[in-house]
Amino acid sequence: QVQLVESGGGLVQPGGSRRLSCAASGSSIIYAFGWYRQAPGNQREKVATITSAGITNYADSAKGRFAISRDNAKNTVYLQMNSLKPEDTAVYYCWVVTHTPKEYWGQGTQVTVSS
Repeated sequence: QVQLVESGGGLVQPGGSRRLSCAASGSSIIYAFGWYRQAPGNQREKVATITSAGITNYADSAKGRFAISRDNAKNTVYLQMNSLKPEDTAVYYCWVVTHTPKEYWGQGTQVTVSS
């Protein structure tokens, strides 16, 4: 079992930055972390993922603006979001997959980009 606790969401102005954090706890070994997002009326979409080896993958919408990183010692993943746009407004979900493999999701954190 893995429990995920997200933090860092909130209101930010266009062009601003925000960092999301997700701390994982539990006995399972995590293979990869990721962030997904879901805007009203849209399907959940991948933003970025990172494996235990540090291999990253980004959605086209995130490339050049967002950066995913992880602290293996703390079992925590971060999403640094820069140059935010109103279309980045969504609920952001932390995601992990273990070596089992089994997937887990966080409860979601709202990010609103608005002036």
